[in-house]
Amino acid sequence: MSVTSVGGRVGNSILNAIGNTPLLKLSNIKKHLGIPSHSTIYAKLENLNPGGSKKDRVAKQLVLDALENGDLVPDQPLVELTSGNTGTGLAIVAQSLGLDFTAVMSKGNSIERSQMMTALGAKVVLVDQHDSSLQTPQQGVSGLDLQLVEEETCRLVEMSGAFRANQFTLPGAFRAHYDHTGPECWNQIAHLQQQEQEQEHQSSSLPRHPHPQQQPPSPPLLDAFVDFVGTGGTFVGISKYLKEQSNSNIQCHVVEPHSCRILDPSAASSSLNIATKGNHKIQGGGYSKRLDELSLFHHAEIVQGGCSPHTTNTNTKNNTHHQNPQPQQHHHHHYLIDGYISVSDEEAIQTSRLLATTEGIFGGFSSGANVAAAAQLLKHHPDTIRHVLVIICDSGLKYLSTDLYSTTT
Repeated sequence: MSVTSVGGRVGNSILNAIGNTPLLKLSNIKKHLGIPSHSTIYAKLENLNPGGSKKDRVAKQLVLDALENGDLVPDQPLVELTSGNTGTGLAIVAQSLGLDFTAVMSKGNSIERSQMMTALGAKVVLVDQHDSSLQTPQQGVSGLDLQLVEEETCRLVEMSGAFRANQFTLPGAFRAHYDHTGPECWNQIAHLQQQEQEQEHQSSSLPRHPHPQQQPPSPPLLDAFVDFVGTGGTFVGISKYLKEQSNSNIQCHVVEPHSCRILDPSAASSSLNIATKGNHKIQGGGYSKRLDELSLFHHAEIVQGGCSPHTTNTNTKNNTHHQNPQPQQHHHHHYLIDGYISVSDEEAIQTSRLLATTEGIFGGFSSGANVAAAAQLLKHHPDTIRHVLVIICDSGLKYLSTDLYSTTT
């Protein structure tokens, strides 16, 4: 009789299933994106969290932090605005802990998100979009839309005495990634690279030691991290962790919609009018918020009046989204940011579809945007950047009502 061990994680709560997601080295998609053969993209599969996104981590951190410090007490309701992912995570955490949760969301987000939160026991309040957004259907949620959702959220919090699990301001929103996602990525890449080295050694004709000793993995080879920014929590948390591990040798690049380049100081003034209308399809970011309006960057020590001395800024002045970034100084710059990369709707959509058909990864708009941005970086800097980390932010199942995977676009 054989005995089979039980693999994977075990626990008595769905909270135990959040995090520790797989990391995959992308291989099949490279030739389709024109990436040099010696280059590598490592993809952290956050779409495999219980709620289908990286925001499960944030929801868990925010609620557990609040319970620990007394900001949230048993039987107190939870309220938060969401584009759907944080709301889904909060619905899961709330149900696990026996709490009531109300999600406030713009009608500009995909209907699947609202349906999923409702199925998980949340109350969902949908807010009408701003008149300017209704003139550009299928173009996502604008900064003005988000303002209306914020106003409704504040009203509900005041009326109900709820705890607001504010993903834009509470430090747990980046600590979830600093304490967990970042270290996971670092260790997984190190182990993967060690396995590849061992396999290469075994297949070579070099003499082998009869009883090789298991060596701890060396620090991984990683040159860059790119991330599509919404609240900034993922970018801040992972970038801060990576730079601390590598003496700031890893470049960290913000990704944003090409038609809503508001974070990049070299492009913000020219794109402001377009950005205010939310003229892009990449849900979960591009909200027309400038860097100094994203509180999570302040939690990681904002640097104003020039760059931090240990950081190289690789922004571009008046560049298109296909141009090679060049060093450019700005008056408002965060020490974690080494550059900005913009991605068009079409690039995000096509890359998401390629991820599905070549790698079997079913991700959302922002996942495609991240991989497209990584491809830009690898093609523009083939000699200096060879290993890039990206996050697969959420599942494509949340976008079936959109044109992301539609064959009729």
